[in-house]
Amino acid sequence: MRMKLSGSVVFITGASAGIGEACAFAFAAEGAKLLLAARRVEKLAEMRAKLNKAGAADVHVFGLDVQDRAGVEKAIADLPKEWRAIDVLVNNAGLSRGLDRLYEGDVRDWEEMIDTNVKGLLYVTRAVVPGMVERGRGHVINMGSTAGEITYPKGAVYCGTKAAEKAINDGLRQDLLGTPVRVTSIDPGMVETDFSKVRFRGDESRAAKVYQGLTPLTAEDVADAIVWAATRPAHVNIARIGMTTIDQANSYLFNRK
Repeated sequence: MRMKLSGSVVFITGASAGIGEACAFAFAAEGAKLLLAARRVEKLAEMRAKLNKAGAADVHVFGLDVQDRAGVEKAIADLPKEWRAIDVLVNNAGLSRGLDRLYEGDVRDWEEMIDTNVKGLLYVTRAVVPGMVERGRGHVINMGSTAGEITYPKGAVYCGTKAAEKAINDGLRQDLLGTPVRVTSIDPGMVETDFSKVRFRGDESRAAKVYQGLTPLTAEDVADAIVWAATRPAHVNIARIGMTTIDQANSYLFNRK
């Protein structure tokens, strides 16, 4: 039987744009209570009315930089009582910076990717999952990537962070064996969001070329897969969903028209 999410508390990191924002609206349509975090808290505040209209049972937003371990711990500990029982965690916050040969890369870019994609993932997971175990329910959904399977040129560090996500996801699922808490990795290929614009630090022309001549996935496509995984019967754990546009086979092969 499909699991109902009406009234469930769904915590989404990096919820102010892209896949995170799409997830917020997809879970709103399920009648969930949305706990949304991002660095751009003003953007989250602007989304609240639309999310309520889309069906969300309630919305609570707060500013969060997942790179800040102490900040993550405090933010989760200080949640209002009615928001502490998190049912679904979507570890979506992540980014890529630069596209350089490893020996020419900017160390600051490496640190930002590692601190966000790996350490941030760990900080949020460590703060949330003990409560799930204690309550005997919960689902952790991590944002992976096809980049975690095949490394592409000039992307070694980003690909490395997503390979780490894969290992952390699988390790967490093993460590939770014997509990009702589920763990899923969603591993999309090319998705047209602000991802490339962030990678190229606002260079819209360069970012647009990434998607030129093909039909990429949309943020809504990925959000749909995430909600599908979250609504499987309680005894079903979807370990991993790998998904690409029909115009992409892997990190190397594209069909550009």
